[in-house]
Amino acid sequence: MASRKHSRYLVERMSDMIPLLFAFFCVAALYAAVGHGGASGYLAVMALVGFAPEMLRPTALVLNLCVSLIGAVLFFRAGHFRGRLFVPLVAASIPFAYLGGLIHLPGGWFHLLLACALGFAALRLALPTGGETPLRTPRLVVLLTLGAAIGLLSGLVGVGGGIFLTPLLVLLHWSDTRTAAALSAPFIFLNSAAGLLGQLHSSVVFPDSLPWLVAAVLVGGSLGALWGSGRARLPQLRFVLAAVLAVACLKLIVI
Repeated sequence: MASRKHSRYLVERMSDMIPLLFAFFCVAALYAAVGHGGASGYLAVMALVGFAPEMLRPTALVLNLCVSLIGAVLFFRAGHFRGRLFVPLVAASIPFAYLGGLIHLPGGWFHLLLACALGFAALRLALPTGGETPLRTPRLVVLLTLGAAIGLLSGLVGVGGGIFLTPLLVLLHWSDTRTAAALSAPFIFLNSAAGLLGQLHSSVVFPDSLPWLVAAVLVGGSLGALWGSGRARLPQLRFVLAAVLAVACLKLIVI
Protein backbone atom coordinates (compact mmCIF):
# COMPACT_ATOMS: atom_id res chain seq x y z
CA MET A 1 0.00 0.00 0.00
CA ALA A 2 2.79 2.41 0.95
CA SER A 3 4.65 1.76 -2.32
CA ARG A 4 1.44 2.37 -4.28
CA LYS A 5 0.92 5.72 -2.56
CA HIS A 6 4.53 6.65 -3.24
CA SER A 7 4.15 5.77 -6.93
CA ARG A 8 0.98 7.84 -7.15
CA TYR A 9 2.79 10.78 -5.52
CA LEU A 10 5.63 10.55 -8.05
CA VAL A 11 3.19 10.44 -10.98
CA GLU A 12 1.30 13.47 -9.65
CA ARG A 13 4.53 15.37 -9.09
CA MET A 14 5.77 14.63 -12.60
CA SER A 15 2.45 15.69 -14.11
CA ASP A 16 2.77 19.00 -12.25
CA MET A 17 6.35 19.44 -13.50
CA ILE A 18 5.66 18.77 -17.18
CA PRO A 19 4.49 22.36 -17.98
CA LEU A 20 7.52 23.76 -16.11
CA LEU A 21 9.94 21.46 -17.93
CA PHE A 22 8.34 22.34 -21.26
CA ALA A 23 8.76 26.05 -20.52
CA PHE A 24 12.47 25.54 -19.77
CA PHE A 25 12.83 23.38 -22.89
CA CYS A 26 11.33 26.15 -25.06
CA VAL A 27 13.46 28.89 -23.48
CA ALA A 28 16.64 26.86 -24.00
CA ALA A 29 15.78 26.06 -27.64
CA LEU A 30 14.96 29.69 -28.45
CA TYR A 31 18.04 31.15 -26.82
CA ALA A 32 20.50 28.46 -27.97
CA ALA A 33 19.58 29.14 -31.60
CA VAL A 34 21.39 32.49 -31.30
CA GLY A 35 24.20 31.30 -29.00
CA HIS A 36 22.63 32.40 -25.71
CA GLY A 37 22.28 30.41 -22.50
CA GLY A 38 18.78 31.60 -21.57
CA ALA A 39 19.40 33.09 -18.11
CA SER A 40 16.92 35.94 -18.47
CA GLY A 41 14.26 33.50 -19.69
CA TYR A 42 14.87 31.03 -16.83
CA LEU A 43 14.76 33.84 -14.29
CA ALA A 44 11.44 35.04 -15.69
CA VAL A 45 9.88 31.55 -15.60
CA MET A 46 11.15 30.80 -12.09
CA ALA A 47 9.92 34.13 -10.75
CA LEU A 48 6.49 33.63 -12.32
CA VAL A 49 6.00 30.13 -10.86
CA GLY A 50 7.19 31.13 -7.39
CA PHE A 51 10.70 29.75 -6.94
CA ALA A 52 12.37 30.93 -3.74
CA PRO A 53 14.40 34.12 -4.40
CA GLU A 54 17.65 32.57 -3.15
CA MET A 55 17.34 29.82 -5.79
CA LEU A 56 16.93 32.09 -8.81
CA ARG A 57 20.44 33.28 -9.69
CA PRO A 58 22.44 30.09 -8.92
CA THR A 59 19.90 27.90 -10.74
CA ALA A 60 19.84 30.21 -13.77
CA LEU A 61 23.64 30.25 -13.89
CA VAL A 62 23.88 26.44 -13.83
CA LEU A 63 21.35 26.15 -16.65
CA ASN A 64 23.11 28.97 -18.50
CA LEU A 65 26.40 27.06 -18.31
CA CYS A 66 24.83 23.90 -19.73
CA VAL A 67 23.17 25.57 -22.72
CA SER A 68 25.95 28.01 -23.57
CA LEU A 69 28.52 25.18 -23.55
CA ILE A 70 26.40 23.23 -26.04
CA GLY A 71 26.11 26.32 -28.22
CA ALA A 72 29.83 27.03 -28.04
CA VAL A 73 30.73 23.50 -29.16
CA LEU A 74 28.17 23.26 -31.99
CA PHE A 75 28.78 26.73 -33.44
CA PHE A 76 32.56 26.18 -33.20
CA ARG A 77 32.32 22.82 -34.97
CA ALA A 78 30.24 24.45 -37.70
CA GLY A 79 33.14 26.85 -38.37
CA HIS A 80 31.52 30.13 -37.29
CA PHE A 81 33.89 31.08 -34.44
CA ARG A 82 36.25 34.07 -34.93
CA GLY A 83 39.03 34.21 -32.34
CA ARG A 84 40.26 37.64 -33.47
CA LEU A 85 36.98 39.18 -32.31
CA PHE A 86 36.44 36.95 -29.29
CA VAL A 87 39.74 37.20 -27.40
CA PRO A 88 39.81 41.02 -26.85
CA LEU A 89 36.11 41.08 -25.96
CA VAL A 90 36.30 38.38 -23.30
CA ALA A 91 39.68 39.52 -21.94
CA ALA A 92 38.26 42.97 -21.17
CA SER A 93 34.86 41.70 -20.09
CA ILE A 94 35.69 39.35 -17.22
CA PRO A 95 37.44 41.81 -14.85
CA PHE A 96 34.78 44.47 -15.47
CA ALA A 97 32.01 41.92 -14.91
CA TYR A 98 33.55 41.24 -11.51
CA LEU A 99 33.68 44.99 -10.83
CA GLY A 100 30.05 45.39 -11.88
CA GLY A 101 29.05 42.65 -9.48
CA LEU A 102 30.46 44.70 -6.60
CA ILE A 103 28.33 47.74 -7.47
CA HIS A 104 24.72 47.95 -6.30
CA LEU A 105 22.51 50.39 -8.18
CA PRO A 106 18.84 51.20 -7.51
CA GLY A 107 16.92 49.00 -9.93
CA GLY A 108 14.09 51.26 -11.18
CA TRP A 109 15.42 53.78 -13.68
CA PHE A 110 18.54 51.80 -14.54
CA HIS A 111 16.56 48.70 -15.53
CA LEU A 112 14.02 50.84 -17.42
CA LEU A 113 16.74 52.50 -19.52
CA LEU A 114 18.36 49.14 -20.18
CA ALA A 115 15.01 47.66 -21.21
CA CYS A 116 14.46 50.56 -23.64
CA ALA A 117 17.86 49.91 -25.22
CA LEU A 118 17.11 46.20 -25.62
CA GLY A 119 13.65 47.00 -27.00
CA PHE A 120 15.16 49.33 -29.61
CA ALA A 121 17.70 46.66 -30.61
CA ALA A 122 14.93 44.05 -30.91
CA LEU A 123 12.87 46.36 -33.13
CA ARG A 124 15.88 47.23 -35.29
CA LEU A 125 16.73 43.57 -35.80
CA ALA A 126 13.14 42.69 -36.69
CA LEU A 127 12.95 45.33 -39.43
CA PRO A 128 14.03 44.52 -43.00
CA THR A 129 17.73 45.16 -43.58
CA GLY A 130 17.41 46.52 -47.12
CA GLY A 131 20.08 44.27 -48.58
CA GLU A 132 23.48 42.95 -47.55
CA THR A 133 25.87 45.35 -45.79
CA PRO A 134 29.63 44.66 -45.99
CA LEU A 135 31.15 43.53 -42.69
CA ARG A 136 33.62 45.85 -40.98
CA THR A 137 36.76 45.01 -39.00
CA PRO A 138 36.85 46.88 -35.67
CA ARG A 139 40.09 48.16 -34.17
CA LEU A 140 41.56 46.42 -31.12
CA VAL A 141 40.97 49.38 -28.80
CA VAL A 142 37.31 49.47 -29.82
CA LEU A 143 36.90 45.75 -29.07
CA LEU A 144 38.54 46.14 -25.67
CA THR A 145 36.34 49.12 -24.80
CA LEU A 146 33.18 47.32 -25.87
CA GLY A 147 34.16 44.19 -23.94
CA ALA A 148 34.76 46.21 -20.79
CA ALA A 149 31.42 48.03 -21.15
CA ILE A 150 29.50 44.79 -21.71
CA GLY A 151 31.27 43.15 -18.76
CA LEU A 152 30.36 46.04 -16.49
CA LEU A 153 26.71 45.96 -17.59
CA SER A 154 26.61 42.18 -17.19
CA GLY A 155 27.90 42.42 -13.65
CA LEU A 156 25.41 45.14 -12.77
CA VAL A 157 22.42 43.23 -14.14
CA GLY A 158 23.52 39.68 -13.29
CA VAL A 159 23.46 38.05 -16.76
CA GLY A 160 26.06 36.45 -19.01
CA GLY A 161 26.28 39.40 -21.39
CA GLY A 162 24.99 37.81 -24.59
CA ILE A 163 21.91 40.04 -24.72
CA PHE A 164 24.29 42.98 -25.17
CA LEU A 165 27.07 41.39 -27.24
CA THR A 166 25.08 39.63 -29.98
CA PRO A 167 22.92 42.55 -31.18
CA LEU A 168 25.88 44.93 -31.09
CA LEU A 169 28.01 42.64 -33.26
CA VAL A 170 25.17 42.39 -35.79
CA LEU A 171 24.02 46.02 -35.76
CA LEU A 172 27.59 47.36 -35.99
CA HIS A 173 28.17 45.01 -38.96
CA TRP A 174 31.13 43.31 -37.32
CA SER A 175 29.69 39.86 -37.96
CA ASP A 176 26.61 38.11 -39.28
CA THR A 177 24.07 36.64 -36.84
CA ARG A 178 25.56 33.13 -36.90
CA THR A 179 29.10 34.32 -36.16
CA ALA A 180 27.74 36.58 -33.40
CA ALA A 181 26.09 33.50 -31.87
CA ALA A 182 29.37 31.57 -32.10
CA LEU A 183 31.13 34.37 -30.19
CA SER A 184 28.37 34.90 -27.65
CA ALA A 185 28.08 31.28 -26.49
CA PRO A 186 31.63 30.93 -25.04
CA PHE A 187 31.48 34.57 -23.88
CA ILE A 188 28.35 33.75 -21.86
CA PHE A 189 29.83 30.47 -20.59
CA LEU A 190 32.94 32.16 -19.16
CA ASN A 191 30.99 35.02 -17.57
CA SER A 192 28.43 32.62 -16.09
CA ALA A 193 31.18 30.39 -14.70
CA ALA A 194 32.82 33.38 -13.02
CA GLY A 195 29.48 34.46 -11.57
CA LEU A 196 28.67 30.98 -10.25
CA LEU A 197 32.11 30.61 -8.68
CA GLY A 198 31.58 33.90 -6.90
CA GLN A 199 28.23 32.72 -5.54
CA LEU A 200 29.63 29.39 -4.34
CA HIS A 201 31.71 31.26 -1.75
CA SER A 202 28.44 31.89 0.08
CA SER A 203 25.62 29.47 0.79
CA VAL A 204 23.55 28.73 -2.32
CA VAL A 205 20.30 26.81 -2.58
CA PHE A 206 19.19 24.75 -5.57
CA PRO A 207 15.70 23.34 -6.17
CA ASP A 208 15.12 19.58 -5.86
CA SER A 209 14.00 19.64 -9.49
CA LEU A 210 17.41 20.86 -10.74
CA PRO A 211 18.39 17.54 -12.43
CA TRP A 212 15.09 17.56 -14.37
CA LEU A 213 15.57 21.21 -15.33
CA VAL A 214 19.10 20.46 -16.53
CA ALA A 215 17.78 17.58 -18.65
CA ALA A 216 15.07 19.79 -20.18
CA VAL A 217 17.48 22.59 -21.15
CA LEU A 218 20.09 20.16 -22.49
CA VAL A 219 17.57 18.70 -24.91
CA GLY A 220 16.10 22.08 -25.86
CA GLY A 221 19.50 23.74 -26.10
CA SER A 222 20.90 20.97 -28.30
CA LEU A 223 17.99 21.21 -30.75
CA GLY A 224 18.13 25.02 -30.84
CA ALA A 225 21.89 25.18 -31.33
CA LEU A 226 21.82 22.48 -34.04
CA TRP A 227 19.24 24.49 -35.96
CA GLY A 228 20.95 27.85 -35.43
CA SER A 229 24.44 26.64 -36.36
CA GLY A 230 23.33 24.72 -39.43
CA ARG A 231 19.95 24.84 -41.11
CA ALA A 232 18.71 28.29 -40.08
CA ARG A 233 18.92 31.14 -42.56
CA LEU A 234 20.37 34.45 -41.39
CA PRO A 235 17.06 36.41 -41.65
CA GLN A 236 15.41 33.74 -39.50
CA LEU A 237 18.15 34.08 -36.88
CA ARG A 238 17.69 37.85 -36.80
CA PHE A 239 14.01 37.37 -35.91
CA VAL A 240 14.87 34.79 -33.23
CA LEU A 241 17.43 37.19 -31.77
CA ALA A 242 14.81 39.97 -31.77
CA ALA A 243 12.44 37.65 -29.86
CA VAL A 244 15.15 36.83 -27.29
CA LEU A 245 15.85 40.54 -26.74
CA ALA A 246 12.12 41.20 -26.36
CA VAL A 247 11.90 38.54 -23.61
CA ALA A 248 14.89 40.07 -21.83
CA CYS A 249 13.32 43.53 -22.17
CA LEU A 250 10.02 42.38 -20.62
CA LYS A 251 11.88 40.59 -17.83
CA LEU A 252 13.68 43.81 -16.88
CA ILE A 253 10.42 45.81 -16.83
CA VAL A 254 7.97 43.35 -15.28
CA ILE A 255 9.98 41.13 -12.95
